[in-house]
Amino acid sequence: MAAKKIFGIVLAGGEGKRLMPLTADRAKPAVPFGGQYRLIDFALSNLINSQLRQIVVLTQYKSHSLDRHVSQTWRLSGLLDSYIASVPAQQRLGKRWFSGSADAILQSLNLLRDERPDIVVVVGADHVYRMDFADMIQAHVDSGAAATVAAIRQPIGLADQFGVIEVDPKNPTSFTAFREKPSDPVGLPDSPHEVLASMGNYVFDAEALIDAVIRDGDRPDSGHDMGGDIIPDFVNRGEAAVYDFSRNDVPGATDRDRYYWRDVGTIDSFFEAHQDLISTLPVFNLYNREWPIFSQQLNSPPAKLVRDGRGSLGSTIDSIVSLGSVISGAHLERSVLGPWAKVESGAHVVDSVVFERAIIEPNAFVGRAILDKDVVIAAGAKIGVDAARDRARGFTVTDSGITVVGKGVHVVP
Repeated sequence: MAAKKIFGIVLAGGEGKRLMPLTADRAKPAVPFGGQYRLIDFALSNLINSQLRQIVVLTQYKSHSLDRHVSQTWRLSGLLDSYIASVPAQQRLGKRWFSGSADAILQSLNLLRDERPDIVVVVGADHVYRMDFADMIQAHVDSGAAATVAAIRQPIGLADQFGVIEVDPKNPTSFTAFREKPSDPVGLPDSPHEVLASMGNYVFDAEALIDAVIRDGDRPDSGHDMGGDIIPDFVNRGEAAVYDFSRNDVPGATDRDRYYWRDVGTIDSFFEAHQDLISTLPVFNLYNREWPIFSQQLNSPPAKLVRDGRGSLGSTIDSIVSLGSVISGAHLERSVLGPWAKVESGAHVVDSVVFERAIIEPNAFVGRAILDKDVVIAAGAKIGVDAARDRARGFTVTDSGITVVGKGVHVVP
């Protein structure tokens, strides 16, 4: 029997309002993460490691840096008709932009009709995780369902933060209901203190997906959303199956990070996901060579950690330092430093995320903060010490006390 043809769609058009100001000048999937990566690199790496070779990235909101990153980084050989292509909103169905993730696929059906795949894998572009989609695809085929939803086990107390899947006690791969952020969740038959939360990753029979988005496009009452409209439609028609992420076995995974999945849709979750990277035994391990996270290979020198001009020693503890960065007689602790960043004599950076080309000048202090690209913290200035003052200077400060400084800002004492 001929192998089924698989086509990948990455939904990357989202604005990411809850990540402002990091998304003020870029699409959410283009936000830097973990030093040298972009958020979209995790979704694309999972698809490539799962042997998908025809993938499109549907973009819309402030997509220039995202389109550039995809075109410069994610180039496959065309010899075997392999590609990753960034596809902007094309207004094929009239002078309008995408009105939701399902509408994005509806307006891009020419891609499916050109390739004529048997199965379509649809994933979001803004989650941090590892997943072998080949196993999920096989489970989808074996189930006979038209749609399969990946789900991750979460504590029942967090059910009101997710789309929750309720399953048949006699058949844990079968939907009984799909409920958006329920206040009265029902625990799993084999684990009453947990629920299954949708991961935003789906596998469809191609013709069933095409039919579903066309019908959805004709509904004036629809939000045209994959999770909010398309999946409930499959559930109501008895054509959806569940894939429990705990079944997924990624090569090289450790017991500590095997089932890691993080939605980094808020400043707090984005910050916490960085903290997951930097411990001795990380909650999410970037160093798995059997399932690498690919990204742009920067033409940069190695990172350098040196004494300052007076010979004073610095220190770097529990941190990630990217290529091209220089730490000179400064203290870096529990932090992630992006490419070409600079931390100068006597400066302290603690519990922070620093993006590309940011500069922390002598004797400055950065604590529990996120600094976007090209930020300069002037000598002696302090960020993350006085939340009221940070807010008064126009910076975003979360309720948990994380200060965010937008791109290119110069912070003075």
